[in-house]
Amino acid sequence: MLVLLPPSEGKTRPRRGRPLDLDRLSFPELTPTRHTALDALTAVSATPQAVEHLKVGASLADEVAANVDLKSAPTATAAQVYSGVLYSALDLPGLDTAARRRANRWLVTISALYGAVRPTDRIAAYRLSMGVSLPGVGPMASLWRPVLDPVLTAAAGRGPIVDCRSSTYVAAWTPHGAAAHAWITVTVPGATHMAKHTRGLVARHLCEHGSTPRTPKAVAAALADGPFDVDLTEPARAGRPWTLSVTAR
Repeated sequence: MLVLLPPSEGKTRPRRGRPLDLDRLSFPELTPTRHTALDALTAVSATPQAVEHLKVGASLADEVAANVDLKSAPTATAAQVYSGVLYSALDLPGLDTAARRRANRWLVTISALYGAVRPTDRIAAYRLSMGVSLPGVGPMASLWRPVLDPVLTAAAGRGPIVDCRSSTYVAAWTPHGAAAHAWITVTVPGATHMAKHTRGLVARHLCEHGSTPRTPKAVAAALADGPFDVDLTEPARAGRPWTLSVTAR
């Protein structure tokens, strides 16, 4: 099973730790593209137009300026760096040993800078969204799409893909072929904040459940065993995802 997560906009910046080393991250096939993204990001972040290029407000200028030093920045695990609403609900540090092992196998965060990382990968905090177009590189989703496809298709295998990403990050990889047969998008009625929180609870519950669901219906059943109301809808046509509407009780 593969559980796809978006990164959090809010990140905990490590104060100490070994410097960023792209060669040590999961999915080594992505390393050349990671270097391309990192070079482009550090270059644009040093320009006077950096906040405009990165589509952020002036209040985040300090975070943008910190991108300049990413190549030597201290790192922590992705589980520690990503710290927004979804990740607070996921609460990886609070998982027991067995659930943590499942999380380390199943959870993959899609990143505009790193492409895809697992919870144990050591990364530096950064400011970059998948919706950004970097000078000399172009749209980040277009940069990542061709290289993420074979990597994530292989990582998914024959198991279900539980997709908790926002549409911005879905643009970087859409399951297709055999992988699309068990692709499930998790939708949450209501406000964006609550949607992020509920998706974090969904990912946590799947890791804690103790079984490995093999089909979209098994995923829905596993969640229905927990504190959720679920409604699973089959794809309207081949190649489209199952839709799993989830409400936390």
